[in-house]
Amino acid sequence: MNFDKKVSLIIIILLLIAVVGIVYIIVNPSPNERFTELYILGANNQAGDYPTNISLNEAGNITIGIVNHEDATTNYNLIAKLNGLTISNQTYTLTNNETKNIKFSFTPTETGNNQTLT
Repeated sequence: MNFDKKVSLIIIILLLIAVVGIVYIIVNPSPNERFTELYILGANNQAGDYPTNISLNEAGNITIGIVNHEDATTNYNLIAKLNGLTISNQTYTLTNNETKNIKFSFTPTETGNNQTLT
């Protein structure tokens, strides 16, 4: 076998390996990254303008968003606490790629500058 035939044979073998590799990747794609999106929106459904100066017994309003990217139907337990006290405990079930926007209102029951909603 001369040199040209050997090089041609090697190139054909490498091309066959490349085609087999490409077919394998197409048939067995790597799994998607699984995660949950969670966001909070303030006034006008913007990421900002959150209620920060609320009078006693005045309602603060936000939108809590959940997006399921878990590749499966998933249950979410949303717990809201104001100054460490649970004010809401809700469960939501979302299918894959489903988005849930939850209108959420809270009302401070005490005065002070360092209150937190978690």
